[in-house]
Amino acid sequence: MHEVDVVKELSGATIPPIAVRGLIKRFGDIEVLRGMDLEVQPSEVVCVVGPSGSGKSTLLRCIAFLEVYDEGEVRIEGRLLGYHEAAGKRRLASEREIDEVRSCVGMVFQHFNLWPHMTALSNVTEALRVVKGMSRAAADEAGLEALHKVGLEAFAKQYPGQLSGGQKQRVAIARALAVKPRVMLFDEPTSALDPELVGEVLAAIRLVAAEGMTMIVVTHEMGFAAHVAHRVVFMDEGRIVEEGEPRETFSAPRSERLKQFLNTWRERSI
Repeated sequence: MHEVDVVKELSGATIPPIAVRGLIKRFGDIEVLRGMDLEVQPSEVVCVVGPSGSGKSTLLRCIAFLEVYDEGEVRIEGRLLGYHEAAGKRRLASEREIDEVRSCVGMVFQHFNLWPHMTALSNVTEALRVVKGMSRAAADEAGLEALHKVGLEAFAKQYPGQLSGGQKQRVAIARALAVKPRVMLFDEPTSALDPELVGEVLAAIRLVAAEGMTMIVVTHEMGFAAHVAHRVVFMDEGRIVEEGEPRETFSAPRSERLKQFLNTWRERSI
């Protein structure tokens, strides 16, 4: 049994899959994240929205420890990510320890980052064979299952150069799903796509959400957030300005900053 499951069983408490407390991230003298607090519950879909430069992608990268945060903490299923704390002091964890804590997290980026010389199936199964140590047959079976989930099983033998942008992003989603994550992070997964390809990627993400995956999605797609998210988080200047249920948050924003943001978005959508 996973050590976090043991803690849950003994305490009777539900440990959030993701817990961010007092998170601060600086790039030189610029404080990009300014004391962020965020918890995501099991099977919850949280969409993070806000203007460019508000810290959305940095938040996601800190949650995955692709960026080293400076203060505060990120806990994945109750386990501190990136650091050890002892006697009031904190030291950076080893890469092995970091990988162990975030092993339940899958991430999909703005750009697909597929190996151009590998087929779609090989892109999906590479981590299964190299990191998980699975046999080729077992990895291929799991990879085909993941490709089937995103509607691309028939394209398993195609190379990235033979796929559309939307298909490439769906392969990237399948790659993340293949390792059986319990948490998925999406960093503006449609921002690099032509408008006519956005729908197929959002449909794939909707399917993942419908299966009960815990998810954080950084997105500019307000319609998607309104229909898929359990909770919307609006960020600006490195802070959470407002959060809540999508319909209420979008129809009756409490803060002037969110009102301005939504008005700008509506004007651009006309």
